[in-house]
Amino acid sequence: MWRYAIPAVILLVLGGFFLRGLNLNPGYIESALIGKPAPAFSLPNLETPSELVSTSDLAGQYSLLNVWATWCVECRREHGFLLDLEASGVPIYGLNWKDERPAALEWLEVLGDPYIASAVDYSGDIGIDYGVYGAPETFLIGPDLTILQKHLGPLSPAIWASKFAPLIEAVPGQH
Repeated sequence: MWRYAIPAVILLVLGGFFLRGLNLNPGYIESALIGKPAPAFSLPNLETPSELVSTSDLAGQYSLLNVWATWCVECRREHGFLLDLEASGVPIYGLNWKDERPAALEWLEVLGDPYIASAVDYSGDIGIDYGVYGAPETFLIGPDLTILQKHLGPLSPAIWASKFAPLIEAVPGQH
């Protein structure tokens, strides 16, 4: 009797894991940085490399840090929405990730520049500090430089409305 019960229990447990897995979103990856201070950086500005863009530039307001690159197809897809956000007054900083400066400058000239400034992360080290898996990724950073939200993939109006806007609108006087 027991020799049949043990395989049946194992099969039930494995079946439970399988059913649980069917209800998970494989594209969702929890960020360990949410609720923690944004990793500090000080990097060259894409447009003016002699000037620096640093974490302290984001302080004092809700802002987005958008990881992008010219080789990223999905970055092109989200770009129009970033321009819309910028036009509505949302402060957006770019992190140009593992890219070539001439290509990045041409991209912004042709498609428009939604960024207050773009820091250049040629080596990808800052991307590693932020836990970047690939471009595009967007972080909502609070006035105290705490990471409030992270989104992998292109930002869209629906994602903005469900994941980002409620965090900002919860605070009086913010967009």
